[in-house]
Amino acid sequence: MLWQPSLPERYHKLSSSELAEAISQRRRELGDRLFILGHHYQTDDVLQHADVTGDSLKLSQIAAKVAKDRPVEWVVFCGVHFMAESADMLTPEHVSVILPDLSAGCSMADMAQYDDTVQAWNDIHAALAAQGWQGTIVPVTYVNSSAAIKAFVGSHGGACCTSSNAGRVFDWAMESHPGTDVKILFLPDQHLGRNTAAARGVLNTCLYDPKRTRRGEALGGSTPELLLNSKVILWAGHCSVHKLFRPEHCDQIRAADARDASAPHHTILVHPECAKEVVDKADLNGSTEFIINTIRAAKPGSRWAIGTEFHLVARLAREASARGVSVRILSDCQCLCTTMFRIDQPHLLWVLDNLAGSLSKDGKPKIVNRISVHPEVRKDALLALDRMLSLAVPAAVSVD
Repeated sequence: MLWQPSLPERYHKLSSSELAEAISQRRRELGDRLFILGHHYQTDDVLQHADVTGDSLKLSQIAAKVAKDRPVEWVVFCGVHFMAESADMLTPEHVSVILPDLSAGCSMADMAQYDDTVQAWNDIHAALAAQGWQGTIVPVTYVNSSAAIKAFVGSHGGACCTSSNAGRVFDWAMESHPGTDVKILFLPDQHLGRNTAAARGVLNTCLYDPKRTRRGEALGGSTPELLLNSKVILWAGHCSVHKLFRPEHCDQIRAADARDASAPHHTILVHPECAKEVVDKADLNGSTEFIINTIRAAKPGSRWAIGTEFHLVARLAREASARGVSVRILSDCQCLCTTMFRIDQPHLLWVLDNLAGSLSKDGKPKIVNRISVHPEVRKDALLALDRMLSLAVPAAVSVD
């Protein structure tokens, strides 16, 4: 996690409405030079200022297109650090990508560190070679990972994936070396990896835990035999939000439905970052965009229980209620992304005040919290991103 300096006290003394008005004024002043992206997990206070909302990849793709079509100089990404990194890599060099609060990281992305990955790669290969294995390991990383991990994967012939195209990336990886025994090393979310493998009938997986390696256990707690017999080697990472959903939450929904015969039963819809035990008990699972589109297409009178981030579910519930669709979160626990929550109106206004030059002695624009990926890292990371994009359904890029 990067260090974020404290804001001047006056930003915390402004009311929500005063902050909103000040941000709107700055946006008018900065005009087309400014473009604000808002991730689905952001609060409504922040999203009201976004030019476009979406998931991390969609937002980066939109930023790249808009930066080519308009005189954009600054892209403010209301999301987390790895998202801003992707936006920086996909936008032209003259565009500055800004993260309003540098402490807005991602615990899942932080679970896969570069040095740990290099050690795992070398140790796994050595353990397999000692048993006479002569196949190929293809690394695949979820887009929720650092630029350094994306670069490692890209330089070793692998690809990134999203939750919506993970299956296509798995198929590509397995078919990438015809006539060779292929294994996938999947980082950093074990649950997306396990669920994607299972959906393709691959159940022979094993887990590599870098924390256990650091404690002195060989192969991250796995064994040479397990590695040899597994088609997919999963990294022991997870999403702190989706980990909170448990199979018993599905059971509670089913039990409540059974007691109430007067209303339609809930359809349980979860994100594939949930544990396999939850996905197995759900009716449907899919990416954030899949969840949103499914609810927007839901028939009036239907009832839904959704396993994903709290703010997104609350927003969908309000929107769907106008059509007579009932939406609730799968669990009553506060399943929110606390690092995403660090992006707020005070930090957004502070960034825009700097861009407007109001905090500079000379009145000139100042770029704060710029996220810039080193050119060498960018080169290899883009290999992984480009492979992912070639296997993805193109994102809708209209911002009208």
